[in-house]
Amino acid sequence: MSEATAPAIVVAVEIDDPVLADRLASLLGGVAGLRLAAPGETATVTVVSRDPQSAIEPHGIELTPRERDVLALMAEGASNKTIARQLGISVHTAKFHVGSLLDKLDATGRTDAVAHAARRGVIDL
Repeated sequence: MSEATAPAIVVAVEIDDPVLADRLASLLGGVAGLRLAAPGETATVTVVSRDPQSAIEPHGIELTPRERDVLALMAEGASNKTIARQLGISVHTAKFHVGSLLDKLDATGRTDAVAHAARRGVIDL
């Protein structure tokens, strides 16, 4: 099947910042195999912007952006050393964040924390 007849992935861009939306649409518009969705058209993929300051935490769990980063890495099975390396922090700081997450999620361990977070809608697995 040639590229001209290959089915396109239809992308919708829903971003409040018009400058960023135009820039993203411009960048995506030049990618082979992608097509921007027309207004009202159902898209294969939707890009949505969320303001992290206005996000309401599910079920009253308030996590810092760094705790969310650590939780995402924990969900991938990363060790404290790997978390530290990935985030450019010390192992001690990674341990601190993991401990804080265990407390906030009322979890008995790392796996339990990830399970609690997934059940409460804090992360998607």
